[in-house]
Amino acid sequence: MLHIVNKSHRQTGSLASCLRLARPGHALLLTEDGVLAAAQATAAASGVAAALATLEIYVLLPDVEARGIAGKLIAGVTAIGYDGFVDLAAELPTNHSWL
Repeated sequence: MLHIVNKSHRQTGSLASCLRLARPGHALLLTEDGVLAAAQATAAASGVAAALATLEIYVLLPDVEARGIAGKLIAGVTAIGYDGFVDLAAELPTNHSWL
């Protein structure tokens, strides 16, 4: 399953809910303000750092660049472009967008 979170962990509880319900082997894609949770300064507090133990975590590169955190992501998070997003959706056709 692919989980998609587009809100900052500081704006809503969507990421926390997602991480509680995601299962080992699932993937998480952070987009828009959601990418902020994967920054070195916030990954521990957001729960993303711990989630790397059981989830594949991706961030949308254009959103990372737009927020000025390129080069500031924690190790283990994979940055992908829109083509990678399409590939993930094809590979994991069951998905859930957390609002």
